Amino acid sequence: MSSPWSRRSFLRLSGTTVLLGSVSSAGVLASAGDAFAVDAYDTLRLKWRDMVLGTGFDPAAAPFAQKLALLGTQASEVRSTMAAVSGSLWPDLPLTVSSSITGSYARLATMAQAHAQPGTGLTGSTALAEEIRTGLDHLYNQAYNPSKSQFGNWWDFQIGSPQILLDITTVLYDQLSATQIANHLAAVDKFVPDSSVTSYTGTSTGANRVDLCRSLALRGVLGRSDAKITLARGALSPVFPFVTSGDGFYADGSFVQHNYLAYTGSYGAVLLGGLASLFSLLSGSAWAVGDTNRQIIFDSVEGSFAPFLYNGLMMDAVSGRSTSRGNPRSNTYGFQGGDHGRGHGVLSSIALLGTAASSAENQRWRGLVKGWIQRDYYSPVLTDTDLGIAALARLKAVQDDSAVTAIAEPTAHRIFPGMDRAVHRRPGWAASLSMASKRMGFYETGNGENLRGWHAGAGMLQWWGDTYANGQYTDAFWATVDPYRLPGVTVSKKALADAEGGAWGLPRPDVNWVGGATDGEYAAIGQFVRGLSSTLYAKKSWFCLADSIVCLAGAVRGTDGAAVETVVDNRNLGAAGTQALTVNGTAQSAALGWSATLTGTNWAQIAGHGGYVFPGGATVKALRQARTGSWHDVNTGGTTDPITRRYLTLWIDHGVDPVDAACVHILMPGATTAATAARAAATGWLTVLANDNDQQGITVPSLGVTAVNFWFAGTVGTLTADNPACVLVREHGDGTATLCVSDPMRMRDALKIIWNRPVASVISKPATVTSATTGSALTLTFGDLTGKAGATQEIEVVLG
Repeated sequence: MSSPWSRRSFLRLSGTTVLLGSVSSAGVLASAGDAFAVDAYDTLRLKWRDMVLGTGFDPAAAPFAQKLALLGTQASEVRSTMAAVSGSLWPDLPLTVSSSITGSYARLATMAQAHAQPGTGLTGSTALAEEIRTGLDHLYNQAYNPSKSQFGNWWDFQIGSPQILLDITTVLYDQLSATQIANHLAAVDKFVPDSSVTSYTGTSTGANRVDLCRSLALRGVLGRSDAKITLARGALSPVFPFVTSGDGFYADGSFVQHNYLAYTGSYGAVLLGGLASLFSLLSGSAWAVGDTNRQIIFDSVEGSFAPFLYNGLMMDAVSGRSTSRGNPRSNTYGFQGGDHGRGHGVLSSIALLGTAASSAENQRWRGLVKGWIQRDYYSPVLTDTDLGIAALARLKAVQDDSAVTAIAEPTAHRIFPGMDRAVHRRPGWAASLSMASKRMGFYETGNGENLRGWHAGAGMLQWWGDTYANGQYTDAFWATVDPYRLPGVTVSKKALADAEGGAWGLPRPDVNWVGGATDGEYAAIGQFVRGLSSTLYAKKSWFCLADSIVCLAGAVRGTDGAAVETVVDNRNLGAAGTQALTVNGTAQSAALGWSATLTGTNWAQIAGHGGYVFPGGATVKALRQARTGSWHDVNTGGTTDPITRRYLTLWIDHGVDPVDAACVHILMPGATTAATAARAAATGWLTVLANDNDQQGITVPSLGVTAVNFWFAGTVGTLTADNPACVLVREHGDGTATLCVSDPMRMRDALKIIWNRPVASVISKPATVTSATTGSALTLTFGDLTGKAGATQEIEVVLG
C-alpha cells in the first residue's frame, strides 16, 4: 500500500487544520490547583469535537452518506494491513523515516474517524478502538515519546505528528487510560515545548507558528492546563501585525512564507484554517483571543484570500510547491490538491472564521462562499471526497441558508507588490500573473516537491473562464505540461536539473524592477526577467484592460547557445481534447503531433478557450501534442501512474542566443473567432509606443488609456519620466482623468512625471506628490517613494 504523505496532506481530511474531535465529556488529569472549573476544559473539548466532526448533518443523506461510507472503507483498508512489529506499524511506513511517523498517526486518525462518525460501518466498534489503542501504544514506545530525539524533517515531530496525536487522543478520550493520555501529552511536551513559541523567528513564524499554537492549546485543553492555553493564545499575537519583510501578511494583501515565496493559497490557507479553529474554539471562554490586531486576519478574507479564489478554485500563483501534489484520486490516502481542492479547504475555513467574527462580516463571507460553491461547476464543492464531514456540513449549511445571497465575482484588478503577483478580473474571466525579483523567488522546491517549477516566476500568465476552462490547471497540468513552456513566460530552453537553484525559495533573480500601477480596474505591470541558471535577459510588460491583456516582450537576449521563446499560451485540452485552432480564418489540423510555423499570423483562436491577436503580424509556432507524465516526475511523494493530456501550444521563437528580440500579442480570454478577427482588423485599436530595453508602452484611444513602463528615464508618447517608474493614464468620458504612478524598484527618493496634455486642475493627490503644475501640461513632482513598497500613487485631474 502506498501513502505519499506530504507535509500538510492530512489536513485536508477535515478542511481545516484540525483532524478529529472528542466523543465524550469525561475528565482526567485535573489538578487541585486549577484556576478554572473542570467544566471549562470539558466545554472546550466538546466544542472541538463539534467543530471537527461536524454537527447538524443527516448521515443518511447526500453528500454525507457517501463520505461516511468512503471513510469506513478507508479505515477498513488501513486496519487490515496494520501490523505492530519492531520498527513499523505498517510495513510500508518504517519508523526510521520521520514522515512515516506522521503517516502512521494519520492512518490511525482515519480509523478513529470511522469509529467516531455515524454511518461508517465501524461506528463504535470496540475491536477497532482496541486496535487504535494498540497502535498508539506502539508508536509511543517505538517512535514518539519523551526519550526519543527529533530526526529527519522537523515538521513531522513538531507539527504533523503532534496535531494528529492530540486529535486521536481527543476522540478516544473516554477509552484511553489516564496513563495513556499522560504519555501522549508528555510526548507532545517533549517535541512542542513552551520554548517553541518563545521567539518569533526561524520555523516559528506565520503558518508554522499557528500550527504550534494549535498543538499547545489542545494539549492545554486535554491536560487541563490554564498555562498552556494562555501561552498558545498569547503566542498567536506576533502572527497578526502587518510585516514589511519576511513571513506574514503585508499591508497590500500579500502573504509570504519562507521569506521569499508567495504563499496565500497553501501556508496562508493553513494559517487561516488554524486561526479560524482557534478563534472559534476559544471564543466565549476565559481564553478568548482578544488581541485587537486579530482584525487584520478578518480583513485578510477579502484583502488577501478572495482575490485569488475564483469560482471555487485557489490560483496556483500563490500556492508554491503544493501545485506539484496533484490530485491522485487513485490513491485513497493521497492529497487531492489541485486548485479546486485547495480552494474548497479555504472556503470551509472562511465559513468557520465567520463564527468568531462580527455578524456583518460573517453574513458577507457566507455570501462569498455561497457564490463560490454555486459557480464551481468543474469540481462541485459538496462532492469533494477529500473534504471532511465537518467541512462538508459547514459548507452545505451555507449553501442551504436561504437568508444568504450569493455574491458574484468582482470586476477588479489587484497588484500585490509584497509578493510580485497580480490578479485581473473581468466579466466572464480572471487571470493571474506570477513574477520574481530580489524579493521573491523564481519558484519553490523542497522535500522532493515541485522539482520542475523553475519558470513559474518568469511571467507565468494563467487564466480561467467563468463557465469554461476551469479545469485547465486542475487536470494533471503540472504532471504533464512542458515545464519550459508555461503559459506567458519568456524563457531560455537551456536544460535545467530537477530542483535547479536550490530549495526553499533560494533562487532569486538579481533584479529590482518588478511591479506595476493600477486604478483598481486596469493596470500596467512590468518585470525585468533574468533567467534561472541562464543568461536570459528580457523586459516584459502586461497592460490589463477591459476585454484583454496586451503582452509585450522586449530586449530579449541570451548567450547560452539555447533557443529562447515567448510562450503565447499553452492550453491543456484534457485527455482527449480536439479543440479547433483557427489562424487568420483558416482551420488548422486537429491531428496529434501536428506542428507548424505560421508566418504572417494576425490572429489565432482556440475553440472553447479564447483568442490571440498579433498586431502587425508575427511568425507563430504551433504544436498539438499528447504529453505523458506522472505526479512522481514533479514530486517524489506522488504516484507513478502515467497520465496523458493533450496540449495546444503557441509561441514566438526568438532563436538561439537572440539579441534584442521583441514581440507583442493580445490575449482575449473567451473571445470567439469573430471577436478575435474583428480586433485584429481594428488596426487603430492599439498603438505600441515603445518595446525595447528602455521603455515599453501602449495607447488604446477607445479606452482612454496610455501606459508606459519606464525601465529608464525618457519620453514615450505624451509621457515623460525622469527616473524608472510605471505610469498608467486613463481619460474618462466626463472630462476627468486618473494617473496612476508607482516606483516598482522602491528606490526613488524623488520622481518627476510629465503628461503632455492640457490639465485644468488637480482634484486629488496623495501626500507623496509634493508639487502639481497644471496648464498646457501636467507636471507631477513626487517626494520619497522608497517607503511605499511599490504601491500605486493615484492622482485625479480635470482635463483642460
